[in-house]
Amino acid sequence: MPIRRLSPETVNRIAAGEVIDRPAGAVKELVENAIDAGATSIEIHADGGGLSRILVADDGKGIPRDELPLAVERHATSKLEPDDAGDVDLLRIFTLGFRGEALPSIGSVARLSLTARTAGQEAWAMQVHGGAAAGPAPAPFPAPHGARVEVRDLFYATPARLKFMKSARAEAMAITEEIKRQAMAHEAVAFTLLLDGRAVLRLPAETKGDEGRLRRLAALLGRDFEANALLIDQTREGLRLSGYAGLPTYSRGNAAHQFLFVNGRPVKDRLLHGAIRGAYADFLARDRHPAAALFLDLDPLQVDVNVHPAKAEVRFRDPALVRGLIVGALRHALAGAGHRASTTVAADALSAFRPEAHAAPGVGGGVWGVGDRLGGAAPGWSGWTGWDRPAPLTLPGLNDVSARVEPTPHPTPHAPHPSELDLPLGAARAQLHGTYIVAQTRDGLVVVDQHAAHERLVYERMKAQIATGAVTRQALLTPEVVELDPVEADRVVARADELAELGLSVEPFGGGAVLVRETPALLGDTDVQGLIRDIADDLAEHGAALSLKERMAEVCGTLACHGSVRAGRVLSAPEMNALLRQMEATPHSGQCNHGRPTYVELKLADLERLFGRR
Repeated sequence: MPIRRLSPETVNRIAAGEVIDRPAGAVKELVENAIDAGATSIEIHADGGGLSRILVADDGKGIPRDELPLAVERHATSKLEPDDAGDVDLLRIFTLGFRGEALPSIGSVARLSLTARTAGQEAWAMQVHGGAAAGPAPAPFPAPHGARVEVRDLFYATPARLKFMKSARAEAMAITEEIKRQAMAHEAVAFTLLLDGRAVLRLPAETKGDEGRLRRLAALLGRDFEANALLIDQTREGLRLSGYAGLPTYSRGNAAHQFLFVNGRPVKDRLLHGAIRGAYADFLARDRHPAAALFLDLDPLQVDVNVHPAKAEVRFRDPALVRGLIVGALRHALAGAGHRASTTVAADALSAFRPEAHAAPGVGGGVWGVGDRLGGAAPGWSGWTGWDRPAPLTLPGLNDVSARVEPTPHPTPHAPHPSELDLPLGAARAQLHGTYIVAQTRDGLVVVDQHAAHERLVYERMKAQIATGAVTRQALLTPEVVELDPVEADRVVARADELAELGLSVEPFGGGAVLVRETPALLGDTDVQGLIRDIADDLAEHGAALSLKERMAEVCGTLACHGSVRAGRVLSAPEMNALLRQMEATPHSGQCNHGRPTYVELKLADLERLFGRR
């Protein structure tokens, strides 16, 4: 087949297929044009999922009459400034759109009408139907200045593309998500979205800055995000990362609530998402994902936004610097949160209380049952176990908690000192089912999962020792041989040096066996066989996305889990209070190593509502 030159119409339609893949793509390009034009208010209409009609109206600078024909020509743009020689630096991009393909691409596959007015001038309009342009011609325009782009019958000129469109509902949802992302990136711009004449979004302009951005994020992601978001603001070598990230206990089942922006441009980047996951690796299970809206600002010369036709992907000149900034900034914010847990934890706990169908004898109403979150509905209190069972216990990783409380013939509940009630986690009053500590605060109560809480305390202490190279080891009286699959044994032995940093000494012992000589002193008398097998499983499951340090941190979590206070251990009053005080002083103690909350706080007002007192 001979080589032929394609017709201009075919070239335009190929370009349209790259830039405008669905109605949401057309909306994205038109909204970005409006933002680049300095708009402070943008109104979007979409009918039939955007396939029947799209209208984007803004109050930007508008387009002069003599530039309207150029606006609908390919590769004509006002957003690239040439130098004296007429050359343009495509790496120095300060605007969202710059290719000069949006309007001609849309006009080549649809019926496009562009009306614009500059301040103090008359309004003019251009028409482009299937690639054929007409105009400019005088046209009415209600606003003093701005632009109005109407797109009808999208893809009518390429009917084959229509076969690949989803339902009108799905396309409308994609448009909504696109407007949400644009609205997050530009809080100082008001957005209104109407789908088939129904208002879906009405977002007033917010003040530029952290407070306005959080209000905009709350309007889009919900008030729960606002209540559980941590402010991010870090700078490193000319890069600035700002925005908000959710507490680990405010996690989601997928990454749909992670929004990333580079120089105001919404992007989807595996490097950035991987950095977020790495920052939360110590706090979340692998099937949980943090919520975040992060904004990276840097010199345009440090990022290439011209690697994707729709500008949805970027490439960084120094990806390691970007990743390090994100991981460091998120971890700094999480450390600053201390023992704080998300506000949704208490709401989830209260929702677990439900009226049972039967009534207790002599009671007119229903009986309240409690779900599994607080230890199950059957038997209630296990007694004031910290007081009537004196079993002494030394908690690994805690100080001065081995005090013994002698039994009394008739044990009575401990009366806390008034000052203890003002502490964040209050004063321990009882233990439920040998698993949960109940503490009283000045205005409510706190229920603590003793295993999850102590697991975090041991883990944080181990991390601090690792950072200083001061992990204390204890030698086993008799070295223990652990039988493994040969592949598993090789995997563990290959990490012997890193495990030694954690206080665990391993060496090969024939085919498929590992010899353990020393274990971390923090673990006390631990199950060496189970520990080595868990570490082998952990090493087998880690992906290549995390650095070695992060992988070993997860192994450290396994060590901490084995060394923490188990559910079912009876604690004395001093031991429980010591655990509470250590939680208050330890970063990240509001969640265990898997992202689950370590405590639930219920305010007195919550309890009064639960029992119908208010």
